[in-house]
Amino acid sequence: QVRVVESGGGLVQPGGSLRLSCAASGSTFSRNTMGWYRQVPGKERELVAFIVSGGYATYADSVKGRFTVSRDNAKNTVNLQMNSLKPEDTAVYYCWVEGDYMDYWGQGTQVTVSS
Repeated sequence: QVRVVESGGGLVQPGGSLRLSCAASGSTFSRNTMGWYRQVPGKERELVAFIVSGGYATYADSVKGRFTVSRDNAKNTVNLQMNSLKPEDTAVYYCWVEGDYMDYWGQGTQVTVSS
């Protein structure tokens, strides 16, 4: 059974940093694309960043230059380093793993950027 578990959310002041981590278990995902989405109440879930197995990363325009996604294929983990955080980054962040037949999601972790 596949499990996807996030950690690292919390409350941070504007301009601060947070690092989100995600661990996938139950299968091997070294060849799968992994990434992060976020969602605020009343809005659709939006892509933040994703990274393919070879390490190439793609970012939403709103986070380019501030967020960095990375992965460890041996550990089935993906991380999101978030710098220069803004209040508009406040959301529930979800880890996403593109499976061979279905996608897998974590339970979400709250990130709140507020003074």
